[in-house]
Amino acid sequence: MFFFSSHSYKHNFIVYIGWFISGLLITLLVSCTTPKSVTNEIEFWTMQLQPQFTAYFTQLNQSFEKDNSPSQIRWVDVPWSAMESKILTAVSAKSAPDVVNLNPDFASQLASRNAWLNLDTEISPQVKSEYLEKIWEGNQMEVCQEKDKCTTMTFGIPWYLTTTVTVYNQELFKQAGITQPPTNYEDLAIVAEKIKSKTGKYAFFVPLVTNDSNEILQSFVKMGANLLDNEGKAGFNTPEGIAVFRYWTDLYQKDLLPPEIMTQGHRHGIELYQAGELALIGTGAEFLKTIATNAPTVYEQSAVSSQITGKTNKQNVSVMNLVIPKDTTKSKEAINYALFVTNGDNQLKFAQEANVLPSHNQAIANYISNLEKDGNKDIVTEARRISATQLKDAQILIPPVKNINELKKIIHENLQSAMLKQKTVEQAVTDAANQWNNKE
Repeated sequence: MFFFSSHSYKHNFIVYIGWFISGLLITLLVSCTTPKSVTNEIEFWTMQLQPQFTAYFTQLNQSFEKDNSPSQIRWVDVPWSAMESKILTAVSAKSAPDVVNLNPDFASQLASRNAWLNLDTEISPQVKSEYLEKIWEGNQMEVCQEKDKCTTMTFGIPWYLTTTVTVYNQELFKQAGITQPPTNYEDLAIVAEKIKSKTGKYAFFVPLVTNDSNEILQSFVKMGANLLDNEGKAGFNTPEGIAVFRYWTDLYQKDLLPPEIMTQGHRHGIELYQAGELALIGTGAEFLKTIATNAPTVYEQSAVSSQITGKTNKQNVSVMNLVIPKDTTKSKEAINYALFVTNGDNQLKFAQEANVLPSHNQAIANYISNLEKDGNKDIVTEARRISATQLKDAQILIPPVKNINELKKIIHENLQSAMLKQKTVEQAVTDAANQWNNKE
């Protein structure tokens, strides 16, 4: 999927939960369906990249086939809303494609069930070192074949990235007497109060819808609280975790957060910003063109700044990767193709065409160098520059662990209870921790 930021997206996956995933994952372990027949064809699935990037992939695949005869690429582009169900079904039936474009969140759910090839045994340390280290590590997780017999495996090769930038409405800031955009949560709370007091509008939108963005979970890490401890138990039942719960609860109870955060996703926040009803939004640099199309007046009033962070100065990055199903009959050819798609030259070409960021060291160096030479000073170029330079501090803040969406659901529901004064902040934190620990 071509996503816009960690917040939308998307611009993000819609994650299926409950019996559907459980049933299909169990099928994955017991299925004895006959694997796909051996051919020279490498089947490659992407998410919603047609028709915008059809020409790019046509040329890319022709180049690969020319140098890697007799291999041939069969490119299948899957709608983003259908990818999870389709890949779950294909993997369980042992008919999965040879290379798949997923994000670490969803890929890790199947990695914990031994669905993907362990790339640690297939890719040399020299090749690994060509990718941004923190991004590569975001495709690693501990997998246990038996109790107390666990190993760390790499389940994906990093491909393209986005880091969130803050897009803000200069006119609303001016009306509220604000001269500088906030860069951390402490300043954000001050800005929210001034915006509401002077303009009657909200400063920002943070969704508490479980199948939407990870903004709330990311805020724990940014503010210095652990989501989980080393044993996978709740790590947020601490003074730091309580402080995060209190931060969001206070903002809501002071009417500094829109009430729709309980029921609407990040897309609603974008709609509010485009309507001039929200002072700032966190999104990807590539989404600015959409704002320009949908709300040209607001676009003209907009400027960009760095991602909001906390005392840790950590910043989140959204990642798309390529995974290789364990049951492929063409593992060497599939790895060869995945490394070709993600090499420095090809990543740079795609990043420049798609207005995303590469995960390859040389490619990102060239990308930043090209931006510095670019004499264009418009807001999109500035956003791309901020997005790229943030990579030095950016990492995947939400670890690829099993049942991460259940953790998000538990935290969101208990945080809502605190916001609505159904529980104290302390009780909400304790209940959330107990619910997670008992489930585990």
